[in-house]
Amino acid sequence: MADEVRWGIIGTGKIARAFATALKDTPGAVLAAVGSRRMDSALAFGADFALPDRACFGSYEEVANAMDVDIVYIGTPHPMHAENAIMALKGGKAVLCEKPFTMNKREAEQVVALARSKKLFLMEAMWTRYLPAVDEVRRIIASGEIGKPRQVSADFGFTAAVDNDHRLLNPELGGGALLDLGIYPLSIAAYLLGPVASVQAQAEIGATGVDVQTGFVLKHEGGGMSVCSCSIQARTPAELTVSGDLGHVRMNTMFHRAPSISVSLVDGTSRTVPTPYAGNGYAYEAVEAGRCLKEGLLESPRMPLDETLALMGVLDTIREQIGLRYAADAARWADGADI
Repeated sequence: MADEVRWGIIGTGKIARAFATALKDTPGAVLAAVGSRRMDSALAFGADFALPDRACFGSYEEVANAMDVDIVYIGTPHPMHAENAIMALKGGKAVLCEKPFTMNKREAEQVVALARSKKLFLMEAMWTRYLPAVDEVRRIIASGEIGKPRQVSADFGFTAAVDNDHRLLNPELGGGALLDLGIYPLSIAAYLLGPVASVQAQAEIGATGVDVQTGFVLKHEGGGMSVCSCSIQARTPAELTVSGDLGHVRMNTMFHRAPSISVSLVDGTSRTVPTPYAGNGYAYEAVEAGRCLKEGLLESPRMPLDETLALMGVLDTIREQIGLRYAADAARWADGADI
């Protein structure tokens, strides 16, 4: 593959704009196309990112079928992820799909099966996986400096001052704290302590029927526990701490964009390690996807598809425990021949 990676973006909302901005900080990345359900929205997006009108489309399908696009970034609302990913894969495109990867594990299995059958690259856009701060935490854990890691604690919450029609509270748009925020501590806990063996969850369900606060405790297959929480009603510290028998390492301020990490040991010593954070952070996942494409990989070793499937299964279990249901849970895809 050429050094240049040509990106198509599906969706023109806030997160799609953040990703398009990040492509400016991504070596070798070129924004080649954008698609929206409305042509005026696509043209406005294109104007903001110096895209010619011919590269702006009034449908998602045109991006999926565009000849000059190598990989499609899916930044549409949660319930559209599976449908859009399947559409892009059927168009022969590699896919970087925003979190949550799909609404449930069943949908995720459909998407992964299609990518594997077509031998196309597919990756979940769990951007925290690719941050330098996370790499440094894993390096410290591997060095044995804090001893055997036994516990992760992580929270992610902010106050959402929005009306009930906003996507954060709207069940038709996959609203709720768990899928929007809780997925971050879940994913990074599994990345640091290993596969999840079991989970126990509690939640507060809001007036629209989605969770506004959820807490869950994970037991990991290799030993250790994680205590995680998410909220769209409380501004939490959004920190992450990994503790072992010799000390702990903390991702400071907001762990998903940590400017530094701190190490504290039982002997009383401590230090702070600055960690780089370029642009808005999304460039790191674009770099990883581009690297995988150039090396001919079909999935990223940092976010393997089997792990994406496993974590979607954990989210399904949490939702079952807290009574959180979406329309996608009752929907049925067409039979395998349609895939």
